[in-house]
Amino acid sequence: MEEDIRASLDQYFPRDTSHHSTVPVWCLTPNRSGCLHRFFDTSPLSPSGRYLACLHLPQEERPPEPGETAEVVVVDLADGSERTVAETRGWEEQTGANINWGKDDHTLLFSDLDTATWAPHCVRLDWPGGEVVRFGRGVSQASPDGRWILCTNPAAMRRIQGGVGVVVPDEHVPDNFGLPEDDGLFLTDTETGDCRLLISIREAVERTTPQAELAEYDEWECYFFNCKWSPQGDRVLFDLRRFPRGLDNRFNTFAQKMIRCDAFTMKLDGSELHNVVNATQWAKGGQHINWFPDGGKLSMNLDIERHGMRFCQVDRDGKNLRKMLEVPMGTGHPTVHPSGAFLVTDTYVFERCAYGDGTTPIRLVELPSGRETILARIRSETAAQKEYPSMRLDPHPAWDRSWRYLVFNAFPNGTRRVMLADLKAKIPAAR
Repeated sequence: MEEDIRASLDQYFPRDTSHHSTVPVWCLTPNRSGCLHRFFDTSPLSPSGRYLACLHLPQEERPPEPGETAEVVVVDLADGSERTVAETRGWEEQTGANINWGKDDHTLLFSDLDTATWAPHCVRLDWPGGEVVRFGRGVSQASPDGRWILCTNPAAMRRIQGGVGVVVPDEHVPDNFGLPEDDGLFLTDTETGDCRLLISIREAVERTTPQAELAEYDEWECYFFNCKWSPQGDRVLFDLRRFPRGLDNRFNTFAQKMIRCDAFTMKLDGSELHNVVNATQWAKGGQHINWFPDGGKLSMNLDIERHGMRFCQVDRDGKNLRKMLEVPMGTGHPTVHPSGAFLVTDTYVFERCAYGDGTTPIRLVELPSGRETILARIRSETAAQKEYPSMRLDPHPAWDRSWRYLVFNAFPNGTRRVMLADLKAKIPAAR
C-alpha cells in the first residue's frame, strides 16, 4: 500500500510550501480547520495505511467545556475523500478523543462521554457500516492487534494536566487521596466489552516501595496518567503522578510544578513489575517516556546530569539508565527507529531548538553520532496558547506501520492541520 499512497498524495493533497522541508510534506486535512491526530506513540493511519483518523475540533479559541461535541473524521489517502463518521464528547485539545485503529481498516476505538452521568466510556465503531458498541471506561491506547484497550482514569486527567483526558464538570472530577484500591490501570476486551482493573495504584506502589516509605503516600493525591503497550503487546508501561494534599488549586498541577512522577513496566499477568524511572530521577527534569521498537528498552528525555535535557534510554527492568548522546539536545516527543540508527522528534516553541518565531523543527537525529537533519519547519504556536496554555499545538510526530511515513500536527495559516512526510529518501542514509 506504501507506493499506492505515495502515488495519490500529490494528486489529492496540497504540498506544504510554507517553509523549506528536506522531505516531501503534504497536508492531509486541507478542507477542515481544527484537525489533529492523537499522540506520538501510535499511528493515526489504518493498518493498511490507506486511511487517516483524526479529530475535528468545534473551535480553537479556548479549552472545551463539559459536553462540547467534536467530530471523528476519516480521510481516504487513496482518493482524497473525507468523512465525518462519529461525534464525541469525550475529548480534550491535546490528544483529542484518543482515536486508535482497531483490528482492521473498518474499526475505530475512541473515548466518549455520557453527559447524563458524566461517565467516560469507549466506542468501537465500524465506520463504513455504522455499527456502534459502547463499553469500558474510555481509551488511552489500543494494543498492536486492536484486541485490547489500556485506560487509566480520563475524567481525572485534569488534576494532573489539561488537554489529555475528557472534560467533566469540576464537581465530577475524581479525587484520589492516598493510594486507592479501586483506581489504576484498566484492561478492556474490545470483542466482549469486559473491563477489569489490571493493577491498582495501591498495588503498584506497595510492590515497588520499601515498607517504611509507604506512609508518605497518605499525604499525596495519586493518579495513573499515561499508559502504553509494548510493540509486542505483552507488556505495559504506565506512570504514576502525585501531588501534595491540600493544594488550593487541584487542577493542572503539572503546570504548578507540584508533580512527582514514577514510571512502571509490567507483564500482562502482573509479574515483572518494575519502577523503571523513579521520582528522584524524573525530578531532575523528564519528559515523554516511550518504548523502543524491540520492547526491551525505553526512551525518555531526561536531564540526567542536570546539565540540560538529553535523549536517554533505560532497560525495561529499570537497569542501565544512560544517555544516548552526549549533546544536550533531548526535546519533544522522540521515537527510536527499529534500525536503532536514528530517532525522530519535535520541539516545543519555548525550547532552544525552536526558531523563536512560532515555528519549530521536525528533527531526525542519527545515533550515536548525534548528527541532525531538519525534516520540516512548521508553525506550531497557536493564537490561543498564551491565554490558555493547554491550547498549544504539539506536533506529536508518529510513524506509520511501515516506518516510512511520519504524521504530525501543524498550525499553518492559523489553524490545526494534520501533515504527512515521506522519509523514504532519508531512512537509507541514516542506517
